[in-house]
Amino acid sequence: MTARNPIFGPNRLKLGVFGTNGKGGAQTMVPEAYRPTWQASVQTSQMADRAGFEAIVAYARWKGYIPGRPDHASGIVLDPFTWAAGIAQATSYSAVFATSHAPTIHPITCAKQCATIDIISGGRFGLNVVGGWNKHELEMFGAPLKEHDARYDHLEEWLHVLERMWSEHEEFDFKGAFYEVRRGASMPKPVQRPRPPIMNAGGSDRGMRFACEHADMSFVILRSEDPEVCRRQIDEYKRTARAFGRDIQVWTYCPVVQRETQAEAEAYLRHYAVECEDSESLDAWTAGLGAQTKIVAPDQLKEFRMRFAAGAGGNILVGTATAIADQLQALSEAGLDGVLCTWVDFVDGLQRFTRDVLPELERRGLRQPFAPESAASGRPEEGDR
Repeated sequence: MTARNPIFGPNRLKLGVFGTNGKGGAQTMVPEAYRPTWQASVQTSQMADRAGFEAIVAYARWKGYIPGRPDHASGIVLDPFTWAAGIAQATSYSAVFATSHAPTIHPITCAKQCATIDIISGGRFGLNVVGGWNKHELEMFGAPLKEHDARYDHLEEWLHVLERMWSEHEEFDFKGAFYEVRRGASMPKPVQRPRPPIMNAGGSDRGMRFACEHADMSFVILRSEDPEVCRRQIDEYKRTARAFGRDIQVWTYCPVVQRETQAEAEAYLRHYAVECEDSESLDAWTAGLGAQTKIVAPDQLKEFRMRFAAGAGGNILVGTATAIADQLQALSEAGLDGVLCTWVDFVDGLQRFTRDVLPELERRGLRQPFAPESAASGRPEEGDR
């Protein structure tokens, strides 16, 4: 049944959209910046779904980056599970991912929610699992931020309980360092077997080991624009997964700035990510990222400032449709399996990308032409769920 999930489909370079249950990745003050209304969520998700994107990924954020500013855009985020259930009903092809921080939701609760959304979607659900890093929001839960590697110990046990809730057909007991389960059971089970796909964004050495041992997709921030440096980073994940006897997809995150000329694209990037950066948010986010994660080395934080403003540190795809296709092809040839895309204005960006970039990727053999009608016809009938 997992074969119904498009992230396991044949396209050499898979595509997704990221963050439309919140503001997306850009930290900017421009008026056209995306806002997470339900209408906008459905519109952008249906655009990606009709274009054949493999994934629509929601993130989890319980509190914004700036202390004392609960109304800041960084904290206005729709709940990823409720959101994913609604988007699953509004789409017919793309995989729909929720994100969960281990300290903010019990794995028994999560198991039931995930199984329900997998049933609603007909086997198109996926889960992005995170140990948590935003100190302010974890403290709100009464769950102080753990030491970096201890977060992964917690997440590993959390995922173990979750997977047993999905797979065990008899009641079971479990006692670990973080959870105790007595006569655990959860019905119904997810549609997908052996489980819905797991994504994890482990960037540190410990995070990479966790992702390679447990996840189906590792979501990484590439630390360079140089394809050879990217290749070495991607290869390290795939070699580590093979050491665990597993294969793993490696995805990254890219803000996209597409215009008719290279000069126009670069000018717009400079406008929204430099001249109109949300400095207050960016300073708080960068400080938290540097102090509480190991995604980017401390000496790279200043160098990455534009990337953080443009879209949370991802490699920026900037230029004409042909230039963006060139950049995506280089990433694919470096071994990358998929890209989660964001735009300042998702509707405008998806329209441009679908019209101009997708046909170019198809001509290069990176993707197959997509027929929404035939894809929808592959969904399970109501009696199969």
